[in-house]
Amino acid sequence: LRLSLGGWGSLVNPSGVAACRRSGRLAVAHDGKKRIHVFGPSGACLQRFGERGDAGNDIKYPLDVTVTSDGHVVVTDGGDRSVKAFDFEGRGVLAVREGFCLPWGLDATPESEVILTDSEAGALYRLTADFKKGKLKKCQMIRSQLVSPRGVAVSQTSGAVVVIEHLKAQGPNNSRTRVKIFSAEMDLIGQMDSFGLNLVFPSKIYTTAVAFDKEGRVVVTDVCSQAVICLGKPEEFPIFNPLISHGLSYPVGLTYMANNSLVVLDSGDHSIKIYSSA
Repeated sequence: LRLSLGGWGSLVNPSGVAACRRSGRLAVAHDGKKRIHVFGPSGACLQRFGERGDAGNDIKYPLDVTVTSDGHVVVTDGGDRSVKAFDFEGRGVLAVREGFCLPWGLDATPESEVILTDSEAGALYRLTADFKKGKLKKCQMIRSQLVSPRGVAVSQTSGAVVVIEHLKAQGPNNSRTRVKIFSAEMDLIGQMDSFGLNLVFPSKIYTTAVAFDKEGRVVVTDVCSQAVICLGKPEEFPIFNPLISHGLSYPVGLTYMANNSLVVLDSGDHSIKIYSSA
């Protein structure tokens, strides 16, 4: 892989990134004055919205962002424990607050449903809405008894779901992560924790973000080795194939664009890095 675009400035402690497959636009959640920035394919900032506050279009503390196939930006807001949807102009169309303890990671399915993790409740939800009309249809818990689930991704081809759990361990530096893969029917089909990866790979892995590539392979960030690693398809999981092993400082977000370029959100230098597969 090669770096095709450097960092785009003006991001403060970014936490999530998502690509609109149709338009090539990127939405980034961060801690600046306006919490969501939308970039065009060339890197120009097209839109900024979501100020910190209590109004309907405000965002207190964005944890993650996704873009639905019908062109809506959906954000988890840890500040008021809600999920908020906007159009690309930044108009708030829907806010869902019911029953969440701490909504964290989210990803959109090809049908514009949203799969999201609730880190405190240890649960995975499927949210179905008519975003154009601003109407919530259904918010259903599809998996419980997870351990601090945060990052999540949905395969656009198989519907498989991959979740990153954050495991609390004894001692100050012993926190671990575990990657779990579920089929579209939410059956557990594979899992891998830091210890298991140690057997495949010599160093400790602490993963913060996850995505599926267009062939349905699971790709994760590792902040310990400052790398992006491919763990293979669910049925061959886990293989170990480093995709990017230099040039990153603290990768916290991952998404693929329609042309299969890989977008890495780097919180270490507050930038977006785009890698083409050529």
